Amino acid sequence: MRYKNYVGGKWVPPSSGEYFDSLNPANKKSLGQFPKSSARDVLRAIDAAVDAYPAWKEVPAPRRGDILLNVAVLLKKDKERLARLMTLEMGKVLNEARGDVQEAIDTAEYMAGEGRRLFGQTTPSELQDKACMTIRVPIGVVAVITPWNFPIAIPAWKIMPALVCGNTVVFKPSSDTPLCAVEFVKILERAGVPKGVVNLIMGSGPQIGDVVMQSSKVRAISFTGNIDTGKYILSHAGLKRVGLEMGGKNPLIVMDDADLDLAVDGILWGGFGTTGQRCTAASRVIVHKKVQKKLEKMLLKRVRKLRLGNGLSPKTDLGPLVNEAALQKSLRYTEIGKREGAKLLCGGKVVEKLPGYYFAPTLFTNVKGSMRIAREEIFGPIVSLIPVHDFKEAIAVANGVEYGLSSSIYTKNIRSAFIAMREIEAGLTYVNSPTIGAEVHLPFGGVKSTGNGTREAGWTGIDEFSEIKTVYVDYSGKLQKAQGIE
Repeated sequence: MRYKNYVGGKWVPPSSGEYFDSLNPANKKSLGQFPKSSARDVLRAIDAAVDAYPAWKEVPAPRRGDILLNVAVLLKKDKERLARLMTLEMGKVLNEARGDVQEAIDTAEYMAGEGRRLFGQTTPSELQDKACMTIRVPIGVVAVITPWNFPIAIPAWKIMPALVCGNTVVFKPSSDTPLCAVEFVKILERAGVPKGVVNLIMGSGPQIGDVVMQSSKVRAISFTGNIDTGKYILSHAGLKRVGLEMGGKNPLIVMDDADLDLAVDGILWGGFGTTGQRCTAASRVIVHKKVQKKLEKMLLKRVRKLRLGNGLSPKTDLGPLVNEAALQKSLRYTEIGKREGAKLLCGGKVVEKLPGYYFAPTLFTNVKGSMRIAREEIFGPIVSLIPVHDFKEAIAVANGVEYGLSSSIYTKNIRSAFIAMREIEAGLTYVNSPTIGAEVHLPFGGVKSTGNGTREAGWTGIDEFSEIKTVYVDYSGKLQKAQGIE
């Protein structure tokens, strides 16, 4: 089946007449053909968003919120079908896919509530009979560029607050998950989003991105993806509002007083959930030397029991990687780790008996913080155990990478826990819980090379998609001058 772009409220073929295939990573079979959009297609989508903007921004925010509630209702009704489609297209196990859809439901509900908040502030004036306040106004046309690993949740994180703030959207999904994007936009359409308010363009990231960055009609860009692309956007977007979330190399600290059974559960979920394909994955386990050997033994036993397979099977623990490039990247980093002197405990190989992009869950130990496998984002089922002598060294190793997204510490010492909360350089810190599991009513984002200061979700989720306007109302009936000017 050939799918189309969605521009100005219509499903339209690409002007190029060219298409690409989206493959099921479990068996490498095509799920359909999707548009290879040209610059002409992108410009049409931008113009459609520009045309729709004046009317949409005038819709009262509570009414915009009502449409988001409709989105939540439709997502709930379609949750199982969407989850199965997601597993088919990007490979994560079905339970995780259900969680992805649920996150979009939760986001739609939360941001619908912002339609009755969108809070500004009031403050006294230094002059009599004068009121001072701030209000939120929309930015304009927003370009939303999303990754494949959360193909419904992350678009919802961005599009829901953009819409409730009164913006119009040009949506560019990953070319690994275009079918999920099509189905998500169909739900927005059914929920009552007016024509032109959301426009879907599929195809080459660089080609679409360059047109978006060069267009003076696009006022903001929101991007989640790899660091090189994020840096490119930031350096070429000019004066546009830019929000970036660019990955992580997240530490999970296990102190000598930790509950090791709990820590092992957290490492398995944090390190191998979504086959390690999360920006919040616990790829670095920083373990106190006193419990290193015991933790290794406990963890190795559990990792060897993880079952690879098609994510639709209830017996599967880990699905495939998303594509051939991801498979080869995991293999390449395994070889790098061995050359650097890390000890491979298990895994480290392609599972050829399965038909898709399967890589065995991999565990390294005796890893040093300076090694590439401990510093560079791999985005695969590879976990490195890094031994340390004390709490101070654990914090230093945790902070010794360029990223700063998520972090975790397992300890029974409340002092250690609170110092870790303060000292770890990350946007998120979990105590006695793994590095994954963010909830939509709290801010999400990172520091250092993970991002540029924006936060998605929660009460700060609308900051990226609205402008603050300061308003003064002088009802004195005479000219009054601030700053004490006579």
